[in-house]
Amino acid sequence: MWAYLEDFIRHLNIERHLSPHTIRNYQSDLRQFLEFLDSMKPPRTLANLTYQDLRAFLAHRHRLNQKVSVARKLAALRTFCKYLVRQGVLSQNLAALAPGPKLDNHLPRFLTIDEVFHLLEEVSGATVLELRDRAILEVFYSGGLRVSELVNLNLAEVDLEHRRVRVRGKGGKERLAVLGEPARRALVAYLERRPELYLKQPGESEPPAVFLNYRGGRLTTRSVARLVEKWARQAGLLQPLTPHGLRHTFATHLLEGKADLRAVQELLGHAQLSSTQRYLHINLDYLMEVYDRAHPRGK
Repeated sequence: MWAYLEDFIRHLNIERHLSPHTIRNYQSDLRQFLEFLDSMKPPRTLANLTYQDLRAFLAHRHRLNQKVSVARKLAALRTFCKYLVRQGVLSQNLAALAPGPKLDNHLPRFLTIDEVFHLLEEVSGATVLELRDRAILEVFYSGGLRVSELVNLNLAEVDLEHRRVRVRGKGGKERLAVLGEPARRALVAYLERRPELYLKQPGESEPPAVFLNYRGGRLTTRSVARLVEKWARQAGLLQPLTPHGLRHTFATHLLEGKADLRAVQELLGHAQLSSTQRYLHINLDYLMEVYDRAHPRGK
């Protein structure tokens, strides 16, 4: 039984080229599993492993109040069992049948890159309201803003020349959000026609808010959520989309593009790095690769 673990670890190192830190985590998690099988009465082997044995191990770890740890161990078990199926030791991947623990923070839906482009292309910009909506979608995806930050954004806080906006996040903490060139162009196009939304009566003063409703007032978080859902539906996306889903998409695509986790934390305005780790839809292998690449003694 232990020989299979040694073979699997060699497979991770030689064939999958995982980092030493990632491999150590696999080894630690799977060693705990094999030790648990040895401690059962009677002791179990991989050859007679059952689904109930797997559930018993996960339940044992869950009783230790380690939900995140259980999720990681289940991921390791799924990879290990998949390897054992290929080696002919198991007839099926029993770990794939086990449901993961319910974590406290549920991740929102996020879009693929193709879905993002399809969503943005759906908004033609024929009217001032469509130009506004296109700018909102671009700013969400480009800057990773919270919906409250977007609706509270004022003209004085927008720096188009340097492609950034100053936002006030949770707890009144300020940060700079970066805008990509497409988002900057979308904002310029909207701002050129924005006066149409408030100059309906002679002598009206310019409102401070960047994003206005059709009466010239500041948009609400609910109205922004409705317009995001509307455009997602018109773009043919299969699941509902929220502003938070666009923020999650922003962060996920940054990390998939090998962005530094600490930099993503700053861009999101998270006070703690743990918030960023739990918020992002990334796998253990990638987190460990980031660690090994960035830490002086990671390797």
